[in-house]
Order: sequence, then structure tokens, then C-alpha cells
Amino acid sequence: MSLLELDAVTQRFGGLVAVDAVSLAIEAGKVSAIIGPNGAGKTTLFNAITGFRAPTAGRIHFDGHDITGLPAHQVAARGLVRTFQLVQLFTELTVLDNVRAGAHLQTHGGVWAALSRPRWAREQESRTRERSQELLAFVGLGDRAQAVSGSLPYGQQRLLEIARALAANPKLLLLDEPAAGLNPQETEHLAQTIGRIIARGTTVLLIEHDMNLVMRIAQRIFVLDFGRRIAAGTSAEVQRDPAVLAAYLGDSAAAEA
Repeated sequence: MSLLELDAVTQRFGGLVAVDAVSLAIEAGKVSAIIGPNGAGKTTLFNAITGFRAPTAGRIHFDGHDITGLPAHQVAARGLVRTFQLVQLFTELTVLDNVRAGAHLQTHGGVWAALSRPRWAREQESRTRERSQELLAFVGLGDRAQAVSGSLPYGQQRLLEIARALAANPKLLLLDEPAAGLNPQETEHLAQTIGRIIARGTTVLLIEHDMNLVMRIAQRIFVLDFGRRIAAGTSAEVQRDPAVLAAYLGDSAAAEA
């Protein structure tokens, strides 16, 4: 069953076509990946999916609903949540408070509740704190809850971003280059974490340049080049696709391969 469907999604910037009529379907309960050379349009496509920039043309359906052109906060409220290529944390807040901030879509209240702190608001705050601590333990940061997030090593900041995104209780989690800057041990921990996310019932779609990671964990891979989808399939199918080899190796090297 498809959780996310793109139908001829196009993104133009003046005369530049960054995403060119891309269609794809993401199956629920699986890890899918979008790969391609630098400048292929991967992050631009993520921005269109998640409401950070409305597509110029095409339609986007998520969980049976047309979300084309919805602003990012409404897309996130429907259960489609993302992380970013560059780490974006509240660096002066604690690790725990960063995750609590990610849970705002799951809470309700206002100025009156903040000032008067009725019982329901205190109970909600307690539940949010408890769940945030559980998510930190889930990604391996349970013992860093009170650390200032800006003091974390880069690999742990990546994990904190994932925990914060999970606090929004997503149906589909989009990860933009989650392994960028990680060492082999951190990448292995990331792979295991993604596996546990799938086991929890959250579908994952990632952009990634670490081909070893992609080929290990992704059940479905989509390849972009110059904004167009040039291939789709399993890791084995994609690795032997002539168009993919040409995009990564060049036509002459691909022919020799």
C-alpha cells in the first residue's frame, strides 16, 4: 500500500527545472531511498513534499489525501515529518528540551494554560517529558538528556534531530542525508536506529550519498539525475541499471562496466 504518491511533480526556478515531472510511490512500512549525484534535485523534491515550497506542477498525495501546496506545519500535522541536510537544533536548549519542542504538534494549550497550569496541563507536560526521555533512550541518548544540545558531538546531534522528529509521532519520516559526516561506527548505529523506527511502525524515506548504507537498508531506491527520475527498483536492480551507472560513472565508464 502506498503511503506517499507523487504524480509528475515539477519544480521550476525561473528557467531552471530543478525537479522534472517526478512520479513515485512510497510503500508503508518500508525504507525507501532517493539517490543521485549532487544537484540532482533530491532536497528540492523533499522541500516540495514537505510543504517548504509548493511545486510548480504535479500532485502530492499522502495517506490518501491531496497535500499539494499545503504549508509545512499542516503537512507535519498530518504525520509527514522531516530532518534537514544541515543539523538544525535549538543549540542553547538541553537535549531533552529539544525533543519536547518536537512534541508540540501532539499537545494543546495556550497562554492561559501556561500561566495558570491547570491539572490537565501539568499532566500533559509530564507525559511529554516522559515520552521525550523514552525517545532519547530509543536513539541512544538517554544519558545526555540534560546536556546542552550544542555541546553534543556531531553524530549525536544527528540522532537528536531524529528523536525530535519522532516526537511529532510521524507516519512517514523523511531523513535528508542522515549519515553525512558520520564515522563508520555512527553510521552503523544509524542503520540500526532506522531499523527500529520501521519496527515501531513509522515508514522512512531518506536521501543519502552513503551507498553502502542505502544498499543495506533500503528496500526500494529511486534515482534522480538532472531533476528527472532515471531508475527505480531494488538495490540489485539499481546497481546494474545502465542509466544509473552513466549518471555516477559517466557514459564511457558505464559502458566498460
